[in-house]
Amino acid sequence: MLKFKVSQKCPDTRARTAVITTSHGEIKTPVFMPVGTLGSVKSVSVEELKDCEAQIILGNTYHLYLRPGYDVIKHLKGLHEFMNWDRPILTDSGGFQFFSLAKLAKFTDEGVFFQSHIDGSAHKFTPEKAVEIQTILGSDIMMSLDWCIGHPATKNQSMEALKKTTAWAKRGLDFWRSQCSGSSESIPSISLSSQSPMPTSAYGLPNSLFGIVQGGMYRELRTISAEQLIELDFPGYAVGGLSVGEPTELMYEIADHTVPLLPYDKPRYVMGVGTPENLVKMVGMGVDMFDCVMPSRNARNGQLFTQQGTINISNSGFRLDAEPIDRSCDCYTCKNYSRAYLRHLYKSRELLSYRLNTIHNLHFYLNLMQQIRQAIEGCYFSEFKAAFCSSQQKFS
Repeated sequence: MLKFKVSQKCPDTRARTAVITTSHGEIKTPVFMPVGTLGSVKSVSVEELKDCEAQIILGNTYHLYLRPGYDVIKHLKGLHEFMNWDRPILTDSGGFQFFSLAKLAKFTDEGVFFQSHIDGSAHKFTPEKAVEIQTILGSDIMMSLDWCIGHPATKNQSMEALKKTTAWAKRGLDFWRSQCSGSSESIPSISLSSQSPMPTSAYGLPNSLFGIVQGGMYRELRTISAEQLIELDFPGYAVGGLSVGEPTELMYEIADHTVPLLPYDKPRYVMGVGTPENLVKMVGMGVDMFDCVMPSRNARNGQLFTQQGTINISNSGFRLDAEPIDRSCDCYTCKNYSRAYLRHLYKSRELLSYRLNTIHNLHFYLNLMQQIRQAIEGCYFSEFKAAFCSSQQKFS
């Protein structure tokens, strides 16, 4: 099971640094996790992720279950071995994918019945099954199956999702803890480490399961969800159901209300968020962990992040521009290529465009988190946040 130790807290904010210790190494927080949906962060290699100093990546349980299939990953001794990644991995539970693919999914008390978006075949995820799959993937941090709903949603709809999320969290947690005694018969390949009486992956390494707070955009429901999950005593907690169509200020309001409800001595993770400014502001609320597809997805769409704001590399103004994307950036792309060349690659739809743009955006996000950690350690985070947010403008 992971260990979590707070290192530094700013006196005038909830921002903090900490260290999470897992079976595959330490993670310094606040941390951003690049999204590797199918065991790959799109267009970049594991070696390039390490060059960007990625500490942990996220894998997608739903997608990996369908393709290549968790039987393939089990045969090849887990996702770490499969993709040649020797640092920590967090896997989601599939809850957000069922929200995204709502027309293909049916929610019941038992779990989620769904059709594959690939071939239409029928499948079922229960809270126990979600943990089982992630155990076979071999992730260091697993997520409970939750019911994520979009915005807007009524209070009754939000309450229903909350109730199911709590019930499923308890079932998944009971299943995970049952591995200690070896009582689970549904995964015969799982064996406990002889030196560790705690739940493990299918490969004998201790892992952890996080609970996910739901409750829509209703503060009182978020409070109920957090209280119910805290009673179950998870190793860590996530705030789900944000960035699902709500206005940014409402997202901040719900996060700012929910995050301090969670235990101080355990990791706090806001799922699926967000822009660089989102990250900076939410660190100030006490968030330790983030993930989002924006660095890689936006890179493929030609949007690049800089210290002054975002640029669209397809803009004609960059046709003769010999400058790098960002003069202050020391990533591989900025050290070697001009805006003019990157524009040419993007306009020509050259595959190299996706790789170079993604390297830059990932470096920007991960370097931003390093700057945030330094600001917290130096007790000047409030000043850093104000300066960063005032500098972020969209320009062409």
